[in-house]
Amino acid sequence: MEQLKTYALMIGLTLLFIWFGGMIAGQSGMVIAFLIAAGMNFYAYYYSDQAVLSHYNAIPVDRAHASGLYEIVERLTQRAGLPMPKLYIIPEQQPNAFATGRDYEHAAVAVTEGLLQLLDDHEIEGVIAHELSHIKHYDMLIGTVTATIAGAIAMLAQFGMFFGGGDRDRPNPIVMIALMIIMPIVATLIQMTVSRSREFKADEGAARMTGHPEWLQSALAKLDNYARQMTMPEADPETAHMFIINPLTGRDFSMRELFSTHPSTEARIARLEELKHA
Repeated sequence: MEQLKTYALMIGLTLLFIWFGGMIAGQSGMVIAFLIAAGMNFYAYYYSDQAVLSHYNAIPVDRAHASGLYEIVERLTQRAGLPMPKLYIIPEQQPNAFATGRDYEHAAVAVTEGLLQLLDDHEIEGVIAHELSHIKHYDMLIGTVTATIAGAIAMLAQFGMFFGGGDRDRPNPIVMIALMIIMPIVATLIQMTVSRSREFKADEGAARMTGHPEWLQSALAKLDNYARQMTMPEADPETAHMFIINPLTGRDFSMRELFSTHPSTEARIARLEELKHA
């Protein structure tokens, strides 16, 4: 069922992208948009995981190199009924973590050195359970495809004035200008909404997987505090949605909270508090 939802979202966003291409440049724009979308979806499906791991210089580890982390992940995957994902450590001091991969058999969990140094074993277990919950619900692929299409729509809007198409195929210039302003905002809102809802769902999944919502609550508070004090040099807006805490939190972006792909840490902790009494 989760796979079906994932594919439905991929198809829906692709159709939105193709429609936008048609509005800008008629039938030729639709063809170009279709080819671009097909190529991007293919890349996102098969290669985005390795690309993001390489981008953050993630180092693969096993039981021999990270026995404590490996045992936590192994125990939680057995509890969740998931195959053991590949494990990576990112040589960064900002404490953070993310999951990636297109399905259960190609999943990976990456944590930073800073996270392992800052959190205790219970808090690490809460974070790992959060990432495994993402894997269980195919959130990694959904987030990657949504971000890819949203970025492509923004790019298409920026270069819309250069696309061809006769007057017969193109919409009214005023309508086209409005679309080029509105569509990137719509795409960003879709990405933001999908990402925020998935974070809440992964938090809930982690709480149920460990049976201890307070472990993740404590971890989130620490991670958010450190993310506001230190930056991750390699972090960028295209991959920020993947992390358990937005790695760009410490940077001074205008309207950052409004367009953040993560709900506020305070809201997440409050949701977890509610689960204690559910």
